[in-house]
Amino acid sequence: MAFTYSEKVMDHFANPRNVGEIENADGIGEVGNSKCGDIMKMYLKIDGDTISDVKFKTFGCGAAIATSSMATELIKGKTIDDALKLTNKAVMEALDGLPPVKVHCSVLAEEAIKSAVSDYYTRQGIDPEPIVGKIESAHDHE
Repeated sequence: MAFTYSEKVMDHFANPRNVGEIENADGIGEVGNSKCGDIMKMYLKIDGDTISDVKFKTFGCGAAIATSSMATELIKGKTIDDALKLTNKAVMEALDGLPPVKVHCSVLAEEAIKSAVSDYYTRQGIDPEPIVGKIESAHDHE
């Protein structure tokens, strides 16, 4: 199946932003997708309620790497609440679109952020259940 990627997708694939790990991260989220084998791991450093740093490691296709990269760019420097409001649709729009067969990659990026925030809340002794509900509803965006 042939499809083309936008210049932004190609740029974030060829030159991904915020790749790597954060030692002593405040929150770590890992999500995977059995459909395509993509695995995303997101690391958050949080100061107060602001995401001061975010890094990712993604094992997957070009679209998975590009959506991870763009998602980190969109939440860096933002509050936790703003990060939780980030939708897969916003990630796709920031990348000037994705082919329909790659939309699930943007859903994974949204889920990775919510998973990392959930981990952060758990480490802080805060019930992450409201976050888990948002992760599960993210599948409705596909």
